[in-house]
Amino acid sequence: MYYRTGHPCDSLGNFLLAGHPAEPLADTQPNDWSPYSSRLEFELADFLFTRSQMSAANINELLTLWNTSLLSTGGRPIFRDSGEMYKTIDRTPLGDVQWEIFSTSYTGERPTENVPPWMNDTYDIWFRNPKEVIHNMLSRPDFSDDIDYRPFREYESATDSRQWEDFMSGDWAWKQADIISRDPATHGSTFIPIILGSDKTTVSVATGQNDYYPLYLSIGNIRNKVRRAHRNGVVLIAFLAIPHTDKEHASTDAFRRFRRQLFHVSLTYILLDLKPGMTEPTVMRFGDGHYRRIVFGLGPYIADYEEQVLLACIVCLAVRQALDTDALYRSREHAEALIEEFDLKNLRDEYGIVGDIIVSISLIHQQTRHSPSSFPAVPDPSRLFVHLIPESQAFQAFYVSHSSCPALQFQTFCLYI
Repeated sequence: MYYRTGHPCDSLGNFLLAGHPAEPLADTQPNDWSPYSSRLEFELADFLFTRSQMSAANINELLTLWNTSLLSTGGRPIFRDSGEMYKTIDRTPLGDVQWEIFSTSYTGERPTENVPPWMNDTYDIWFRNPKEVIHNMLSRPDFSDDIDYRPFREYESATDSRQWEDFMSGDWAWKQADIISRDPATHGSTFIPIILGSDKTTVSVATGQNDYYPLYLSIGNIRNKVRRAHRNGVVLIAFLAIPHTDKEHASTDAFRRFRRQLFHVSLTYILLDLKPGMTEPTVMRFGDGHYRRIVFGLGPYIADYEEQVLLACIVCLAVRQALDTDALYRSREHAEALIEEFDLKNLRDEYGIVGDIIVSISLIHQQTRHSPSSFPAVPDPSRLFVHLIPESQAFQAFYVSHSSCPALQFQTFCLYI
């Protein structure tokens, strides 16, 4: 039996008959600026927060001067201070998801003396709930005409040749929808591929002198023209912490191990709320007014070479001094034989196998029914193109310009570089 994916349902997840009209979106009156008290209040918040990006201290000073000028006329202050303005912005429907923070630190063994400073530091990670961010993207009425609710195959009429442009026109999305349609628990659901990307360009923060770099999220359902048009089709969801140490400890095994684990733990925590929705459908309302059952899936991660190595395991046996030379591909049997034969240090130093990342297994390295089996990495976050994936994982089909990139592989999907 075949079940069509992306089928509309009601708010409880019950599928609707074909052609059933969508529930009308809530109408607002032209003069309804809630949660703002007036258009002036909205435009002031938009100017200070979005366009001028004024600091909280300067906002407070401006509002104090403005409110003082109103005392003589008995006027009502627009905002008392920046805190009141921020709270109003947070209550805005379909507005940005609030930022959250969690902290982590090293909890492993420590030397008896001369403890490296990085072992005592606390690392803050700022993030926004990706599930709420995706909900905002899907529910936007201005996206409704540029969202693909199911995979498709497009052909050029004159030559009958296959065309690829948007993400959902690719084979991988089609295969994932096939899996969803066959599962009684998920059939009829809309597949939501999650695209992540990060940029190691640091962002300095004055308090604490911590360094961060951004993590971005998009979904494969929105078409490329939305991402290219700067319509918030690619959204900032986190600032990842960058641990630092002095030259004496920068090359130590303990620091390198902690740096890897911090990266994986951060991604695990940030994406944790998406995990249940990878196997059990979640009901969300889309911008066309229809509710749909959706299933999340981790898609490609767009990163430079340094982050690719942190994210994934090298899949060929080329040594780092000669990455462009021909080399055999790794196999499970080969890796298991090495693990049986060597200790962790030799595995890492001689064969590039990191055997002590265990904190991220629950999410980042999970094997689920709806995790990708293969998908290419794209080196530039601003260019999200889809490619046809060959059936053989041993076939290098996608290349980038720089010469020092080996093929990389996630346990959940492949990155062909």
